[in-house]
Amino acid sequence: MRAATSHAPRDAATQARLRQAADALFDAERSHRFIAPLRDTFAPLTIDDAYEIQRINTERRLAAGRRIVGCKIGLTSVAVQKQLGVDRPDFGMLFDDMGYGDGEPIPASILTQPKIEAEIAFVIGRDLNLDNPGQLDVLNAIEYALPALEIVGSRVADWNIRITDTIADNASSSAYVIGNTPKTLSEFDVRLCGMVMERRGEPVSVGAGAACLGSPINAVVWLARTMAAVGTPLKAGDLVLSGALGPMAAVTPGDIFETRINGLGSVRAVFESASEAAR
Repeated sequence: MRAATSHAPRDAATQARLRQAADALFDAERSHRFIAPLRDTFAPLTIDDAYEIQRINTERRLAAGRRIVGCKIGLTSVAVQKQLGVDRPDFGMLFDDMGYGDGEPIPASILTQPKIEAEIAFVIGRDLNLDNPGQLDVLNAIEYALPALEIVGSRVADWNIRITDTIADNASSSAYVIGNTPKTLSEFDVRLCGMVMERRGEPVSVGAGAACLGSPINAVVWLARTMAAVGTPLKAGDLVLSGALGPMAAVTPGDIFETRINGLGSVRAVFESASEAAR
C-alpha cells in the first residue's frame, strides 16, 4: 500500500502552509514534544487539507524505510466521538514498526499522551479493486479477524483536538497489539460480540461490536470505499483496525491491559515501566 493521495487543487501558498503543519507534527513526534492545535496555528484547515498533511508525513516515513501494512479506522464509536468532540470516522496508516505481539513489552519511549482501546482487526485476503465496494464485497474479501488493542496518542497538547487535528496526526495513531487467535467471520458474531477490557484485572471498558458504526463490517466498508476514492484500494494482506468497541482508557507506564472479545479470544498489552525504560 502506498500513501493515500489528495486530488484537491491548491495554490502554492496553501501547499506551503500544509507542509509547515506537517513539519510541526513530524518534529513533535521525533522530539516527544507537544504542539498547539493545527486548526488554530495553520487555519483554515479543511478535512482534505488534513489528509494532505497526513500524506506528506506518510511519504517521509516511507522514505525513511518504514513500510505500510494497512490502515486504522478511527472515531467509529459514539462513546469515543463524544470523548473527543468529533462526529465522523477517519483513517490513518499502519506501519510495520507500530505492531506488537500479544504480551510483548511496549517501550515507554513510544508513548505520547497514550490511551488504549479494544478493537477487531481484519486481514484482507483479496484485492478490493472496485470503485464502490459494498458489504458483500468486503465480507468476501476478509480472510479472518483477530482481537486487537490500539494505543492511540496525540502530538497535540492535552488532546485538544478536532477532526482536522487528528486526521493530520495520522488519526492519532501510535501502536497496536494483535492477538494469536484468528477466526473466520463464520466463527463469531462480529456485530453482537461482547468486549471487556481490563487493567490489571479491573474492568475499565465494556462494549460490543455494534458500538463500532453498528458493526465493524460497516467501518471496513467505509474504509474500502474511502481508500478506493483516493486511489489506494485495500489489497490482499492489508491489516485493518476497524475501530473501538467501547470507551478508551488512559495508559501509564507499567500498565497491563487485557481485552476479551466473545467468540474471538483475548489479547494483552504490556507497557514497560518507568524503571525499565531508564535501564
